[in-house]
Amino acid sequence: MQLPQKTGESYVLTYNDYNSAEGASRTGEKKTLEVDVVIGADGANSRVAKDIGAGDYEYAIAFQERMRIPDDKMEYYKDRAEMYVGEDVSPDFYAWVFPKCDHVAVGTGTVIDKKGIQRYQQGIRDRAAPRIAGGEVLRVEAHPIPEHPRPRRVNNRAALIGDAAGYVTKCSGEGIYFAAKSGRMCAERILINSEYGIRMIDEHDLKQHIREWDAKYGATYLVLDLLQKVFYTTDAQRESFVELCEEEYVQRVTFDSYLYKTVQGNNPIGDLKLGWQTLASLWKNENKVPDEMRTLV
Repeated sequence: MQLPQKTGESYVLTYNDYNSAEGASRTGEKKTLEVDVVIGADGANSRVAKDIGAGDYEYAIAFQERMRIPDDKMEYYKDRAEMYVGEDVSPDFYAWVFPKCDHVAVGTGTVIDKKGIQRYQQGIRDRAAPRIAGGEVLRVEAHPIPEHPRPRRVNNRAALIGDAAGYVTKCSGEGIYFAAKSGRMCAERILINSEYGIRMIDEHDLKQHIREWDAKYGATYLVLDLLQKVFYTTDAQRESFVELCEEEYVQRVTFDSYLYKTVQGNNPIGDLKLGWQTLASLWKNENKVPDEMRTLV
């Protein structure tokens, strides 16, 4: 990407066009494109972010194996997804078994011990062993997950969205919805501020989109970041997390927050009760001998 050197000048993008090429070893046709605005939607390793000097962020490594398991075991996961916490599966995140169309995804993630990801993957394999026994690994995947937004998400007439901007939530690691939503919100702001292509926009217009995004979802990122720091650090804290998840109020607020993508819960009495239960549970689990590992049947 060639950046504009003066006001009003275009961005020049050089790319390979593969539309008319065929075969696995095809070569694309080199082309250039001049544009007024660039939206960087090119993922966690964004080249656009690098070109505009957006800065770096801390990231987690997510690792998973897609496995085809026997039909009777797949039936078990028909209406079920599993989340695991513990030092054996991740020191600072969670592990999972998520059902797909005709297979399951078994994986884990970590920020603080990326080199140990294979050990934690074996940990989730061991925990889920009775339910994935006989499974065939179809594909192995690994992906960086941003832990916070980049220091700079707009530069001149270029903006970042999705993983390129760092829009992945802590605690859950969700990014698909926020990638799509940030793209739509950014595009809509460009259309409106350019009067649907009549007026050239500038950095101020794109920063307006950033302010709108932070106002709508900033609290969600803040709360989930806090939850991850409180509940994912030690096994004692993870025990408290598991205990609190059994509360109906927590389940309802969690479901609503996940459904609407913003922090829910406007019951002061319920929030106070939850706060007291959290403190009591943390104190109890920090000051007792840990229970033996419970095994799912």
